[in-house]
Amino acid sequence: MAHVHHEQQHRHDTGHGHGHGHGHGTDIDWNELAPLLESQAELLAPVYRQAMAWLAREVAEPGLVVDAGSGPGVVSCLFAEAFPGARVVAVDGTAPLLERARDRAARQGVADRFDTVAGDLPEALGRLDRPADLLWASRSLHHLGDQRAALAAFAGHLAPGGTLALLEGGLPSRFLPRDPGIGRPGLQARLDALEEEWFTRMRAELPGSVAETEDWPALLTAAGLAHTGTRTFLLDLPAPVDDRARAYVAAHLSRLREGVGEALDADDRATLDRLLDPSDPSSVHVRPDVFVLGAYTVHTAVRRG
Repeated sequence: MAHVHHEQQHRHDTGHGHGHGHGHGTDIDWNELAPLLESQAELLAPVYRQAMAWLAREVAEPGLVVDAGSGPGVVSCLFAEAFPGARVVAVDGTAPLLERARDRAARQGVADRFDTVAGDLPEALGRLDRPADLLWASRSLHHLGDQRAALAAFAGHLAPGGTLALLEGGLPSRFLPRDPGIGRPGLQARLDALEEEWFTRMRAELPGSVAETEDWPALLTAAGLAHTGTRTFLLDLPAPVDDRARAYVAAHLSRLREGVGEALDADDRATLDRLLDPSDPSSVHVRPDVFVLGAYTVHTAVRRG
């Protein structure tokens, strides 16, 4: 099964040659990549906090919150902050990232109610010492070949009355005006189309891949859960953005250049290279009109009983 780390997953990232950079191979140095995963998750913290505030209104005070596909634990620690009475368990397939998660929990003073479980999803959930009152899965499900079966497994690790919160879908992020003043207008839309093609190939190549209509409420219902709500949360960082947001945009476009750039025509490829060249006055590193606008959709469902 796949190793999944939601901190780095921003819709259909195509990074590091391994599909969302999450590593079906063994050549990724997660210690080296971890600071990038952390900085990206920290940038997205407003989205996660919005989602958690919504969940807090929907879910009775949970005793156990499980973050399935936690990466280095930025979101896990946000859950510890949002639910001060809960124990939080970060589940991930990469030990160095879980070590960083434990270190973060210690720095933030929540280590006494913070645990980790190492292993691939969904099997690793079987190592929990009790069912979850709230199970969060942020863009980890689509890395598992049989999403319907994985959802049933997630549902099986919920306590009676427990909630599954699934972050899947949303809209492609936008960083630049439609016409950025260099190259042909609409570059990001063309990159989106290539990402969609890549994502379809990635899904088809997963072990045990099963094609599935991505009707998440229906799939949650098929897993034996009662769908309770769907909300979309915005990350809205208007221009001019700070250096951290610029670094995020540059990293995102760099992964696209690596993953799908050769499928662009020569003019679009040249435009993308200029956008990524720190010495170019039109690059995302310096231009004043860079912004970050993204939409992230969360679906919730409850295990009755």
